[in-house]
Amino acid sequence: MAEDTTQNAEVEKAVQKEVQEPAFEDLTETDSKPIGKDNKLDILLDLNLSVSVELGKTTMMIKDILELGRGSIIEFDKLVSEPVDILVNGRKMAEGEVVVVDKHFGIRITSMVDPSERLKGLKK
Repeated sequence: MAEDTTQNAEVEKAVQKEVQEPAFEDLTETDSKPIGKDNKLDILLDLNLSVSVELGKTTMMIKDILELGRGSIIEFDKLVSEPVDILVNGRKMAEGEVVVVDKHFGIRITSMVDPSERLKGLKK
């Protein structure tokens, strides 16, 4: 019996010696790396994403669509003064207003979709 107690005590001491507290490096603001050659996220910066602007929506019957021709007008559900939706890969990311830049259309971003809402769309 005394031998078992001695062996148990020795095993407990050995186990206690093997267990160590984890050591973590201190993280400070100076440790954060700017985007550069060593950053693994750099590969994402070269991805192309589809950006589109949605002026509005409507539903039409097939017979009405077949009657469309040059000069036809399609009325959307949005008013001229309402912001347009900016979609990235089909997901709404922002709203903006239409502007003209050197004879080209452009969009001035007026508001961004809340990041939590953007993440909800990714879960689908």
